[in-house]
Amino acid sequence: MNFIKEKYRIYLKDDNDKVVAELNFKKEGDVYNIYHTFVDESLRGKGIASTLVKEAVNYIKEKHCKVIASCSYANSWLERHANKNSV
Repeated sequence: MNFIKEKYRIYLKDDNDKVVAELNFKKEGDVYNIYHTFVDESLRGKGIASTLVKEAVNYIKEKHCKVIASCSYANSWLERHANKNSV
């Protein structure tokens, strides 16, 4: 997948230039908060939301910052992967 990465956003567009998956996060001091994830119904169940969160976590780790999530999906993902990713 060719995700488009911006300062506080990672997303995916379809062939018609429509955003079909998106994750938003913001910096709060030395912590980044993932506050929104979205995956179009046509792509659900394919692991895209998980990949979005993983991409964000990797980006945040490169900044040597802590990651939290007010988004329920991202928070659940972080809980499931905390030991694997040392988040």
